[in-house]
Amino acid sequence: MPNSITKLFSIKYPIIQAGMIWNSGWKLASAASNAGILGLIGAGSMYPDVLREHIQKCKKATDKPFGVNVPMLYPNIEEIMNIIVEEGVKIVFTSAGNPKTWTKWLQDQGITVVHVVSSVKFALKAQAAGVDAIVAEGFEAGGHNGRDETTTLTLIPMVKEQLEIPLIAAGGIATGKAMLASMILGADAVQVGSRFVASTESSAHDNFKQVVVDAKEGDTQLTLKELAPVRLVKNKFFNQIEALYKTAPSLEALKELLGRARAKKGMFEGDLEDGELEIGQIAGLIHDIKPVADIVKHMVEEFEAAKLNVAKL
Repeated sequence: MPNSITKLFSIKYPIIQAGMIWNSGWKLASAASNAGILGLIGAGSMYPDVLREHIQKCKKATDKPFGVNVPMLYPNIEEIMNIIVEEGVKIVFTSAGNPKTWTKWLQDQGITVVHVVSSVKFALKAQAAGVDAIVAEGFEAGGHNGRDETTTLTLIPMVKEQLEIPLIAAGGIATGKAMLASMILGADAVQVGSRFVASTESSAHDNFKQVVVDAKEGDTQLTLKELAPVRLVKNKFFNQIEALYKTAPSLEALKELLGRARAKKGMFEGDLEDGELEIGQIAGLIHDIKPVADIVKHMVEEFEAAKLNVAKL
């Protein structure tokens, strides 16, 4: 399926495995790259020395291209960027920050830069900053999300209408059919997160993986918009957030309830009651845990079959 994105990243299929905190270590990224898609290490949950270790292990586990996803709101961002350059990573996905800050610097080091956005406004700002491609992520996505609640179905064509660089769709995509739909709407590729959480190679705790498999429609909800909007599984912690909202809480009260390492406790350590469990709405369509290679194979086969079915309409 050669197109602008497969050429940009030198990959076989126009699919990107999302760089998700506490889920996307070197095992997942290397397995994704070995399967013919672009694997991403999620730097958001890693101290600099841990990130370096994951990059080095990923280089040993695959000879295919892989990248690093970097949320730019972290305090040690300069150290992280320097490690990426020192270790020879050639693809960086940035998010949660101003793309102007790092895009040119990274590109001057020979790195391809992609920025993640949730609106047309920020897509155009990223394009103006000179990024090589955009990920436009709809409201359905797991983890941190856009405040405007724009769904993927509407966001992708609106961004495509004004964008001049390659576009990657994200949010609610876990199947070949969704991949085809996204590309019909104007995307050049798709970024997939939640489906890869429920993979053998994901670094998520087995308890969390099972929660994803067991999830049904309506089991997730976007919350904490005053801090940083995040889609969570409804558990004890989520119910505490809802109860606190009934008291018209201050930002300080919300921050106090969130505390520290809440996401690690839930997704990485498997605390299903008091942990923060981030996953997309598409979890309701994920029914098993299997190797990345099988997930990619099934997506591509379903994509090709869907194309034939659409042609018959």
